Amino acid sequence: MTPQGVAALAVVNNPDLIALRSRAGVAEAQAFAAGLLPDPTFSFGADKVLSGPDTFLNIAGALGLDLNALRKRAVTREQAGAQARQVRLDLAWAEWQTAGLARIQAVRIQGLSQILDLTRAAAAAAEDQLARSARAARRGDVPAGDAEAARIAAYDAADRLRNAERDLLAAHQELARLLGLPPETLLALAPIDLPVSPLPADRLFAIARDSRTDLAALRAGYDAQEASVHKAVLDQFPTLNLSVTGNRDSAGNLLLGPTIDFTLPLWNRNRGGIAVERATRAALKSEYEARLFNARAEIAAAWNGIALARRQLAEAEAGIPSLQHLSDTARQASIRGDLSRAAAMTAQQQLRDRQLVIAQAQLAIEEQTIALELLSGTPIEGWK
Repeated sequence: MTPQGVAALAVVNNPDLIALRSRAGVAEAQAFAAGLLPDPTFSFGADKVLSGPDTFLNIAGALGLDLNALRKRAVTREQAGAQARQVRLDLAWAEWQTAGLARIQAVRIQGLSQILDLTRAAAAAAEDQLARSARAARRGDVPAGDAEAARIAAYDAADRLRNAERDLLAAHQELARLLGLPPETLLALAPIDLPVSPLPADRLFAIARDSRTDLAALRAGYDAQEASVHKAVLDQFPTLNLSVTGNRDSAGNLLLGPTIDFTLPLWNRNRGGIAVERATRAALKSEYEARLFNARAEIAAAWNGIALARRQLAEAEAGIPSLQHLSDTARQASIRGDLSRAAAMTAQQQLRDRQLVIAQAQLAIEEQTIALELLSGTPIEGWK
């Protein structure tokens, strides 16, 4: 599977995203409900005269309408629409993050597999050297200190091998979790080319400010809160209910007339509600500014991490030819008997250590580049 295939499978099959999409349907339903007109109310009653000269039933009926709901209908629709838009954008951001995390795990598996091969070879060489040193020490050919040094080196190499195996297993299981697959699932991953150098950090921040859906979701949330403030202001005015009442009394008189009831805004005037909504709006603005600040800092950190890894990669690759020549020469000299096997193994281990640095630097570049894509909200192809 290519990284794009891994990302697509994560978006489609991740259980958390499936649950979030179900929650998004609730927000859409709430937006639909906010646009509906309020239903009128109707009441009917009848009284029978038990004694007295009048013989008719006293019949009364009333038709009422909540004018306050009509007055706030537009701002309620605006609020619900902004909230639904915020939910959709939050879902898009969650999908983008999950797809990126799956891609990071995919490149981590390939990088850790290469690191595991190098550490396994180093552990095998250290174990072989330990066995040779132990036999030589028992014969008295080498001091006991040499055997002890070989034992410590073999222990360190075995510890690094165990850590590499544990890291690779954790990466496999995390990728399976993100893809919604059983933990024991192993995927065949396509090779990944080293990504190109990123744009300057300030340019990536400008892209992030326009492209990141979590920032757009915060803006939508601010719009919803602005509508909440408007709604709270409307609530300071008298609430109106209109009823049209028809009545036939027991004497046969037919009566018809409207009834209006409302609250008197003398003391409360919803000042507390307005204060709460305005404070919430200010908090949302501060949260948006904090998210922007963190985005800039995270982009700069990832960009600097890539620059450092590229410098380390260039330095490590520059020393490979000489170390490769030294390793080959030492191995041939050991075969001829001109050089001890321990010295030849030391030269080979120096080469493996440099190859390990290269593998770690390449993995860091790949991971940090995907992290930059996540932070910018745009794939690397859209950075141009």
